[in-house]
Amino acid sequence: MSQATTDSQTFLQIKRIYRASREQVFRAWTNPEALKKWFGPSDDFKTPVAEVDLRVGGTYRILMIAPNGENHAVGGIYKEISSPKKLVFTWMWEEGVSCDGGPPEPPVETLVTVEFFEHENETEVVLTHERFPNVGSRDKHNEGWAGCLGRLAQGI
Repeated sequence: MSQATTDSQTFLQIKRIYRASREQVFRAWTNPEALKKWFGPSDDFKTPVAEVDLRVGGTYRILMIAPNGENHAVGGIYKEISSPKKLVFTWMWEEGVSCDGGPPEPPVETLVTVEFFEHENETEVVLTHERFPNVGSRDKHNEGWAGCLGRLAQGI
């Protein structure tokens, strides 16, 4: 497992390796029932809603419920789908997110690219998330993605 963040405040990249086929890992990202099993920054989060219209121009929406009961809903539009190699989609929170404990910032549309590389009996996932408005937003998303990717095997 490796994790790298560039010096740019608008970009992060995380890499993980899973003992599963590329098709299985891709499916975990695109099947609503699979997403409900793993998508959330920790096991304390529940994901009761995962809606996927898997086509270019189609939308997705994921609702996570935090341990304190707060709802966190994110959605976007699929820009590129190359099964089982690559997914590109926009990312926007339905409500603003606080990155430093202060008041929530207004929602900003960012871009996520997930690439799936097959290596014998394993799949490397390279997640790139870009166009963050500031370092705080990038760092908060880095924490969230690290948690999600740590749980991804639960959906495979």
